[in-house]
Parts: sequence; C-alpha cells; structure tokens
Amino acid sequence: MMTAILYYCVVYPLSLLPLWILYGLSDLVFLLFMSILPYRKKVVQINIENSFPDLSPRDQAVLVRGFYRHFSDLLIESIKNLSISREELVRRMKVLNPEVLQELEKKGKSVLFVSGHFNNWEWFITSQALLVPFDSYGIGMPLSNGFWDKKLTERRQRFGLKVVNAKNYKEMFQQEKAVSVLVLTDQAPADARKSYWMEFLQQPTPILFGVEQMANEFDLSVVHFTMKKIKRGQYSVEFQVLTEDPKSLSYGVLTEKHVKLLEESIIDQPCNWLWSHKRWKREIPTDLNALKAAQKSKFEAKYR
Repeated sequence: MMTAILYYCVVYPLSLLPLWILYGLSDLVFLLFMSILPYRKKVVQINIENSFPDLSPRDQAVLVRGFYRHFSDLLIESIKNLSISREELVRRMKVLNPEVLQELEKKGKSVLFVSGHFNNWEWFITSQALLVPFDSYGIGMPLSNGFWDKKLTERRQRFGLKVVNAKNYKEMFQQEKAVSVLVLTDQAPADARKSYWMEFLQQPTPILFGVEQMANEFDLSVVHFTMKKIKRGQYSVEFQVLTEDPKSLSYGVLTEKHVKLLEESIIDQPCNWLWSHKRWKREIPTDLNALKAAQKSKFEAKYR
C-alpha cells in the first residue's frame, strides 16, 4: 500500500516534470551523496581503487565524485523514464550506425544485443523497440517487490519491448521471424563455479556465460552496443557485430570479445559505469585451472 502511494503521489508526478527542472533535483541528490548520504561509498571507492590502481588518490577521488554526479542524473533520468514520450526518448537516443542492424534484418537472423550497466541502460531498454528493426525482447529477473516489478515492466514495455523472465528465455527464440534480445552481462554471477573467469578492469572476474551459451544454442548473431553520454540527457548508441556465426568461434572467444568492449567503454567514460554494484564479491575458486578445463570440455561436447 505504501509503495503504491509513493509511486502515484511522488515518483510518477515527479516524472511528469521537464528534465531541466529534474536536473536541479539531481544536483541536490548529488550533494546528499557527497555529504549526508554517501550511498555505498566504500564499495565505490574500493572498486575504483582496484580497477585504476595507477591513478593517484586525488584522481581516484575525482572519479568517485564524477560517478556520484552521473549516478544522480541516472536516478533522475530513470524517474523521467516512467513517463517520457516516444518522441523525446528517440530524440535523446541517437543511433550512429543503423545500417548495421538493417543488414542483419535482411538476413532474417535473430540478434542478441549485449552490453552492461553503463550510461543510461534503462533508456535503451525502453527505446529498444523504437531503435532496432526487430521484434524486441529483454531478459530480466522479477523484482522482490511485486508492485515495483509490475510497474517497471509495464513502463519498459509501453513502446513495444517484451520483458521475459530469465527462466523462460527459450520462448523468445521460438518465434517464426527474427527477434532481438537484450542481455546485460556485468552483474556478479550467482555461482562463481558456473562463471567464465577472465581479467576485467585489472582483476580476476567471474562473467555470466549466458551470451555465449544462447548464441551457440540458437545460432544467433551477437551485437555489442556502446552507449556514450554526450551531455546531460543526450546519448549516442553504436552497434558492433561480434559474430554472425557463433559456432565458428572457439570456446570463450565471444565472451572475451564483449567483455573487452565493455571494458574499453568504461575506460573511455569511467564515471558512467555502475561502480556501486558489488561486482567482485565472489571468491576465486581454488581449483580455477581445473574448473576452466572442465567447463571448456563440457561446452565443446555440447556445441562442437
């Protein structure tokens, strides 16, 4: 009941305000984060220190400050996302190379979009069906709060995207025509022993292996998309085809490709990744080499 009151009486009415007013609120949120309410500040600091050990403490502090500036804008833009119009959303999301997807559409093959929680992924999720020439799907896990899960899913789907529970992912690839499916892969996996381990931001990191698995199981083209923040409320999107034939790639190559591209994006705009996430909370398995060998053998037995 209180959640519904908060949504209808505070959050949604706020979303109806123009962004130039909401950015004034973002400035206040930023000041709160930097002084009174330092949201996960220790997590942010440790993640940045470990990812950029060559930076001086002063430069690391500048990066932390830049993250909270971006994060404050992200929160406000996520509120605006609840009511933003189709026209305004498309105007604020500029696709640099639409011809890449147009060529894939002509081939009639389904596409797996992959990226991370970088810049404003919520705006991409909501605008996906408007930006790409395919029926659009997103994979997600339900939120613990049923009201917020229902409302956010409803808002994300209003321009044509269909959100599918990760447990039911196979139904997306059983359509008669080509579809596009969005996956964000930079969250900490639930199980370190079922992850692909590699170096990411100068640290051994467990990576979700779903992209490579789905691409091979359903013979999907895989496209990485890079978002860049041009200025407040303005983003560019660039697509890069990683493969149209996943079965031609050796084990791990596809995963290494899309993770390295995300890493390059983070290094290019380091303040704009979700540093507050506890990304490196999984312990490195003591038998990592043996685990990697077993995972590779299992993959090749199934898909090669």
